[in-house]
Amino acid sequence: MRWLARFIYFKILGWKIVGNTNFSKDTIKKAVIIAAPHTSWHDFYIGLLLRKILGVKTNFIGKAELFKWPFGYYFRSIGGVPVNRKERQDLVSSIVDIFNERDEFRLTLAPEGTRKKVDKWRTGFYHIAKQANVPIIMFTLDFEYKQNNISAPFYPTDNQEADFKFIRNFYKDVKGKIPEYS
Repeated sequence: MRWLARFIYFKILGWKIVGNTNFSKDTIKKAVIIAAPHTSWHDFYIGLLLRKILGVKTNFIGKAELFKWPFGYYFRSIGGVPVNRKERQDLVSSIVDIFNERDEFRLTLAPEGTRKKVDKWRTGFYHIAKQANVPIIMFTLDFEYKQNNISAPFYPTDNQEADFKFIRNFYKDVKGKIPEYS
């Protein structure tokens, strides 16, 4: 199936991969991967194609309702982990526990928390990476240039303000599928 993913991604869609193209399942076993800008449902299948091409299993969290019949089996099979968003809970700690329980876990999140335009990103991804002591890997969903730019692993420091400035700079001038939401 990897050849099919490559064919669709490179030939049919015309996308390319830049940056840390050495990222693989053998180099980084645990990480928080942030994908931005997240402006469209198209981001999901671009991400699925990219992970198949790189040979990396990634995970995502989703509301528990998505994991019921008829799609539950499919979402779990592609790395989905259900979370209950109805109950008040410390989601960051719950996800850190998942990192601690598993030998391999690469959590992909959209830091915006929505596909709409936001002025400020959510910070959960940062706190998860910091508490789980795992790197953040950034990747762009750049529909203007049809490319995914993948960063080197970045370990958060004790200076959250400087870290966010560095992270946000990686996404400077990147346009999502719906540019006005970028």
